[in-house]
Amino acid sequence: MTSAALPAPASFHPQRAALSILASLCVAFGVFLSGFVINEPAPYELFLVVLIGVWALFGLRLSRHIAPLIVLYVVFNIGGMFSILTMDAVKQTPMYIAVSLFLAFTAMFFAAIIEADQRRLLLIFRAYLAGAIMTALLGILGYFGAIPGGEVFTRYGRAMGAFQDPNVFGPFLVLPTLYLLHGLLTGSLKTAPLRVLGLMILVLGVFLSFSRAAWGLLAITMAMLVLVMLIKERTGAFRLKILIMSMVGLVLLVAAIIIALQFDQVSELFSDRAKLVQEYDGARHGRFARHAIGFLMAMEHPLGIGPLEFGLMWGEDTHNIWLKALMDYGWLGFLSYVTLMVWTFTLGFKYLLRDRPWQPYMMLALIVLFGHTVIGMVIDTDHWRHFYLLMGVVWGCFALEARWQANPGRQSGNDPMTPQPGHRPGSARVLTSRSAH
Repeated sequence: MTSAALPAPASFHPQRAALSILASLCVAFGVFLSGFVINEPAPYELFLVVLIGVWALFGLRLSRHIAPLIVLYVVFNIGGMFSILTMDAVKQTPMYIAVSLFLAFTAMFFAAIIEADQRRLLLIFRAYLAGAIMTALLGILGYFGAIPGGEVFTRYGRAMGAFQDPNVFGPFLVLPTLYLLHGLLTGSLKTAPLRVLGLMILVLGVFLSFSRAAWGLLAITMAMLVLVMLIKERTGAFRLKILIMSMVGLVLLVAAIIIALQFDQVSELFSDRAKLVQEYDGARHGRFARHAIGFLMAMEHPLGIGPLEFGLMWGEDTHNIWLKALMDYGWLGFLSYVTLMVWTFTLGFKYLLRDRPWQPYMMLALIVLFGHTVIGMVIDTDHWRHFYLLMGVVWGCFALEARWQANPGRQSGNDPMTPQPGHRPGSARVLTSRSAH
């Protein structure tokens, strides 16, 4: 009898299951740490470096389904390396490109582990939600001086939670906000109070960040979520539920903002930040003028001018991800970035309405990623950790779709994200659009 015919010892299976659970919990913990970036390198980077390294040694697989993500991000960073060659002094730019490359690796990592086990999507979203709730509470309590030393969680009179910048803190909270909103629209009434409480915390955190980009991002993505769900759900009763709950949510949101504006420190800063164009935007060498100057400079510097050089030259960073790509990564980086985004959204909107167990996760991540791309016209998202996480989630779902198409008859009946026979609508642990029926 050959060794291949021998049955595997039963003890092997529990060990593999335990290792799989431990690995998934480590992923969840890493995602949770993404909400705490006061100092750099942040715990997120340190933990992910070790986690990715260990995973690479013990079975991380990068499939052909995520090859475009890998190739285009590598080419993007090669453009940054070429850009360094144009500089008289390299300064800290090698470290900047190293961070860019590492964050690209995190996107590939998340895509690969999601493809390997779609159940990790649930852990990732819940861990992200937990981290967002905690960092939002720190920002809110710090803003109102409700905790000792709370000023460390604010900057320029704006809440920033456990981040270095309110303009990153606000957008970070948008994905979990939509996650709770989706659960509220499709879940059961028993869990609604907790979701409403979480929504109030996150939306207040976004509001107190006083980031116009975050406000716009939240408005755009919430509208897109409701629109996509209205298109996807075919029953009139469910569409009516979405419309009613959306209107109720809008009323509550407006009421919460009105209450917050009763505080003088809130109303004064809101009246200033609510202006569509600030003085530093439209000044002679303001943000928009620098955008025009930068795009003209790109015509003369096909390799770019070097990472971070634009900010040193003009006293302000690019505040535009497309210009950032041209200046810091050259034409090569810019073209690879544009190609990646076009490829991502072409596939994303193609797969958006397909009835799959992972569809809600892809829908939420894709909508928020699209919103980040829109606000990228007025803000730089280059080193935003959660942006790369979103990209990884979306491409991980693309890989799942490719595998599904290759095996159309295969069903993951033991997957907790797949509705089971006898499943009650809206029951916990299942996040699918079917849960509303």
